[in-house]
Amino acid sequence: MVEGSMTQGAGQGPAMRTETLRDFRVPVTEPVPYGVPGALPEEAPVYGEYPAYYGEGSPVPPQPSVPPQPSVPPQPSAPPQPPMGDPAADGPAPVDGDEFDEGYTPTHRDLPIIGRGGPGDTVQVQYVPQESPAAGPGPLYVVGDVHGYLDELVHELQAQGLIDADRRWSAGNARLWFLGDFTDRGPDGIGVIDLVMRLSAEAAAAGGYCKALMGNHELLLIGAKRFGDTPVASGAGTATFQAAWLLNGGQRTDMERLEDVHLQWMQRLDAAVLEDGHLLLHSDTTAYLDYGDSVEDVNDTIHELLNRNDADITWDLFRKFTKRFAFRDEETGPQAVRELLDTYGGGRVVHGHSPIPYLLGEVGTEDGDETRGPEAVNGPHVYAEGLAIAMDGGVTMAGKLLVVQLPLND
Repeated sequence: MVEGSMTQGAGQGPAMRTETLRDFRVPVTEPVPYGVPGALPEEAPVYGEYPAYYGEGSPVPPQPSVPPQPSVPPQPSAPPQPPMGDPAADGPAPVDGDEFDEGYTPTHRDLPIIGRGGPGDTVQVQYVPQESPAAGPGPLYVVGDVHGYLDELVHELQAQGLIDADRRWSAGNARLWFLGDFTDRGPDGIGVIDLVMRLSAEAAAAGGYCKALMGNHELLLIGAKRFGDTPVASGAGTATFQAAWLLNGGQRTDMERLEDVHLQWMQRLDAAVLEDGHLLLHSDTTAYLDYGDSVEDVNDTIHELLNRNDADITWDLFRKFTKRFAFRDEETGPQAVRELLDTYGGGRVVHGHSPIPYLLGEVGTEDGDETRGPEAVNGPHVYAEGLAIAMDGGVTMAGKLLVVQLPLND
C-alpha cells in the first residue's frame, strides 16, 4: 500500500456508500501514542484534524451532536512502545536520557530530529563564511632548468611560498610553469619529475596549476629509453641516443628509476605556451617555426611526431631544440625574437636552455668549470632589446636555480 493513498481499483473513483455513525469520528486533536487501544493505524495519514477515510480533498462530513458524557477519571499514561518495522530502517532506539517527546511516535518515514527544545523554541542556524576563490587567475611564476637538483628546487619553491615545509602546494590559485630540462647532470632527475607531477595535481585541486614545457633533455631521455644504441642519422655521422644521453650528463640512477608513467608524462608536454603576454619556450631558437604557425600547431605537430616512435624523427626533434643563442647577437637577436612573437603572439619570449653565464659571454662550461664565478647570476637576464628573458641560472655550474614571478619589474 502506498503511504497516504486510497486502495482503489485502477481508473475507478471512490465507491458510493452511505455514511454511518462509524464514519463520524471525533476529531483527533492530540497525537495518540502508538500501541494505545483505538489509535489510528500507522499508515493512515491525517489531513488537518481528520483521518483521510474519504480520500485527499474530499469534504469532511458534518459532526453530529454528541450527548454529554460522564466524566472519566484520568487514566495513567501508557508506557511508550517501540516503533514497528525494521530497527535498522527506523533508526536506533532511544537510550537513557534520550526519550522521545511526549505524544511523539517515531516511524520510518520521519526525518531525523534536529533538536528537542521546548514549545516555541527556534533552531538557530549559524552562517559560517567560506573562503571563496579569488576572481581571475593567480600570480604567474616560471622556473628555469632544474637538471636533477631537487634540493635546490625545493628551497627556491619554498622561498617563493609555492610549497610548504612538507613540499606540498601552498600557493592557492597561483600559476607555475617549468621551462623544461628536469633531468641529467644533477643527482635526482626522477625525484624532480615526481615532485612536479604531484604538485600539478595539488595545484589543480587548489584552483591554480603547475605545468611544464618539454625541453631538449626530455627528448634525449625519451630517446635513450626507447631506442638505446639504435643508430640514428646525425650531422656528424652515425650517433645513438644512449651515447648522446651519457655525454650530456645522463645519470644511470635516473634510467634505473624511469617508469612508463614518467615517459608518458614527458611525451605529452607542450613545447610552447602563451601566458599573460609571455611566450614561454624551452630553447632560445627559432626552430619552433618549423612546426607550425600557431602555438597549438607547434604542440600538435611535435606530439604527433613523437607518437610515431621513430628514432630518426625523435633525433631530429632533439637536434633542433638543442640549438641555442638565436637571440644573443645584438644585431640579429631582436629580429629573431620578433619573428617568433609576430607568429605566435606575446610581447616577450621567456626561455631556459642556455645558461645565463653563456649569454653574458663568461668563461665556463656545462661540465662543471666554475672559473666564471657563479655570483654573477642574481636573477633572470633580460636582453635582445628587452624582448627576451633568460631563466637558466646555470645551476649545473654552481649557479642559481631561478624561480621568478612574472612580469618582471625592469
